Amino acid sequence: MAQSFDVAVVGAGIVGASAAMALAATHRVLLLEGESQPGYHTTGRSAAVFEEAYGPAAIRRLANASRSFLGHPPPGFSEHPLLAPRGVVFAAAAAGTRSIDKALVDALPGTVVEIERREAIALCPALDADWLDRALYEKGAMDMDVAAIHRGYLRKFSAAGGTIVCSAAVSRLAREGARWRIATAAGEFEAAHIVNAAGAWADEVGRLAGAASIGLEPRRRTALVFAPPADAGATQAWPMVCEIDEEFYFKPDAGLLLASPADETPSAPCDAQPEEIDVATCIDRLETATRLRVAAVKRKWAGLRCFVADRRPVLGPDPAIPGFHWAAALGGYGIMTSPATGRIVAAGVRGEELPADLVAAGLAWPEFSPARLAQPR
Repeated sequence: MAQSFDVAVVGAGIVGASAAMALAATHRVLLLEGESQPGYHTTGRSAAVFEEAYGPAAIRRLANASRSFLGHPPPGFSEHPLLAPRGVVFAAAAAGTRSIDKALVDALPGTVVEIERREAIALCPALDADWLDRALYEKGAMDMDVAAIHRGYLRKFSAAGGTIVCSAAVSRLAREGARWRIATAAGEFEAAHIVNAAGAWADEVGRLAGAASIGLEPRRRTALVFAPPADAGATQAWPMVCEIDEEFYFKPDAGLLLASPADETPSAPCDAQPEEIDVATCIDRLETATRLRVAAVKRKWAGLRCFVADRRPVLGPDPAIPGFHWAAALGGYGIMTSPATGRIVAAGVRGEELPADLVAAGLAWPEFSPARLAQPR
């Protein structure tokens, strides 16, 4: 006999874990994970920086609405702080001056300021003075302890009576009356509501439920770590440096430097792996804009960032499938926005309006609803 729940959340990455925690206060919740451990894919491969000046406008508002939780999590969430000071320098060569101007106009008030070239180089001495033309500084950007955030959601979820089942890839969804029958590699379950937080596989899970495609596009992003040159100085005090048009970024990482070419290569849903051309591109861009030289790559990896056409997250009830809810297309911003996105998804399952503090942050159902972009079946 199938185990019965109020809500089944498909996908135990950061978004699914956040939604599951938010729902567990009022519902019997099942969290299903296809891999042998939660967070194996995108959640475990993040650059781990909280930035309110990064990404599309909707993402910046979600991050702003999430900062209080991450800065002051509830009792029992984590033994250690989730955020630590880092700062971000947005750097531009002469060709990026229009992007600098646009970023200043688009930024949330008080998040970024323009700084002199000499100030940017003082913050990160690796920047090449001949390459750098203009720079912005986001002093309030923070390092995130991704493992602690993810673990905190799962801990609070379990403490509230939630059930997590791993190695439980979903193979079939069937609506029977007011409930869903869910067949997985770990057995059968049933629930009144399904939350589709399946990451790069979200459209595939949607198809199992008979939902229209949201046009999800997984895109590969590459990262690598290398040892800083011996004469680089105290690199741990450097801010993150992000080229204004996202040609590359780099940041300190446990005594090494983490870098990425900020690539967005279309990919099928998969266990993403780095390509040598992307690693080489990253090194070339880094060595063009800085005085850094990459003698050897210590480690390299890739993850999938998922987007839809308007690059906004897809959150909330499906317009045509009763009891089916989306938590998808976070575009690589899922960790820093997870407190807000989890609450938005939970409100949709409960049939409630958005919480007042999220509305005050400028968030509204229409910009996230799957109804805005559903494609024909």
